[in-house]
Amino acid sequence: MEHIVIIGNGISGVTAARHIRKLSDKKITIVSAETDYFFSRTALMYVYMGHMKFEHTQPYENWFWKKNRITLKQGFVKHIETKSKTLHFTEGDSLQFDKLIIATGSKPNKFGWPGQDLDGVQGLYHKQDLENLEVYAPNNKVCKRAVIVGGGLIGIELAEMLASRSIPVTFLVREDSFWNGVLPDGESAMINRHIKNHHIDLRLSSNLKEITSDENGKAKSIIITETGEEIACDLVGLTAGVSPNIDFIKDSDIETGRGVKVNRFLETNIKDIYAIGDCAEQHEPIGNRRPIEAVWYTGRMMGETVAQTICGNRLEYKPGHWFNSAKFFDIEYQTYGWVHGSKGKPEYEEQFHWKHEDDTKCITIAYDKDTYEFLGINTFGIRMRHDVFDTWLTEKRDLNYVISNLKLANFDPEFFKHFEKDIQSAFKNQLTTA
Repeated sequence: MEHIVIIGNGISGVTAARHIRKLSDKKITIVSAETDYFFSRTALMYVYMGHMKFEHTQPYENWFWKKNRITLKQGFVKHIETKSKTLHFTEGDSLQFDKLIIATGSKPNKFGWPGQDLDGVQGLYHKQDLENLEVYAPNNKVCKRAVIVGGGLIGIELAEMLASRSIPVTFLVREDSFWNGVLPDGESAMINRHIKNHHIDLRLSSNLKEITSDENGKAKSIIITETGEEIACDLVGLTAGVSPNIDFIKDSDIETGRGVKVNRFLETNIKDIYAIGDCAEQHEPIGNRRPIEAVWYTGRMMGETVAQTICGNRLEYKPGHWFNSAKFFDIEYQTYGWVHGSKGKPEYEEQFHWKHEDDTKCITIAYDKDTYEFLGINTFGIRMRHDVFDTWLTEKRDLNYVISNLKLANFDPEFFKHFEKDIQSAFKNQLTTA
């Protein structure tokens, strides 16, 4: 019986296993050193905030794996021997495979800061990170202040988590406005204000110089590069992005760049070895998409795609139009298509921006300045329908059509206030005064 081994029990690897089982009777083994069972990483913050218990983050009951004949093996892979199709583990044992799927996800970025490996310094990605938070930041008596380094989505999640336990937070962001490499100016400025309104000490244009240690090897303060200011703290959260978790592959003959190099079929340069999820890097980007996408839903799609290929239906990975969603404290964020931040906006792209007077709701619509073709939309504080925008992007609708039909895209419940008339009025005024 053909043996499929999957390294990694995140959304990518588990989706691949589930779909291979649906399509075949192949032997399946999932290898992971993190937890016994698959859990939702995006739910870790809600465990810390007391909204759920860790077991609630597990989508499948513990009996699911045995019933579906998916073997779970705990262990760290030290080396992949491709010629003999053998995995070697740090514990000294080994495992043979017929086909291998590498789905090892990401790890938090570290940039060689002095003190980055001290106790009390961590990211927010693994279950172990959640456990360490309970050690170093269980409350505001043990943790009198936390410093977060890096202004992305994980950083703002960690800020909200710590604030929920009344732990003071200083937030170091190297850009001059929060996430403005991704968000247009108006949106980024609104999120700056929203962060500060939640009593977070937001420090823009600030870089970490070093983390200092106490006599026990634990973080006691950070020093800011630009000012030399020292800020005492009991926890340092490193949230300056993530990188593919592939160090153990570097000494094999599997081709790597920043991630494991794959073609459109998620195949590596070695026959019968595939890579999916955060650790996979496309040789050539697909359309406007990045070669590496550390996003939950693309990992799931890759898992479904590779399962088809392994079960005899060789399928090309086609992720479709870009979309994503997140939450900035109380403000929900969605993006469909491409809306570029101010620093990376191409010449052909123009943007229409509307913001509500309460400073917690806005939209930005990107369009081609010559053809008026709809390119993408960001929404903050207003829920919109993915399928509607996906269709409009495929049909290459123009800006006027999108503005006129925004009501069709609104996802908010019946008794929620709607803002389409305000947006349409602002659009007409903007065109009149342009």
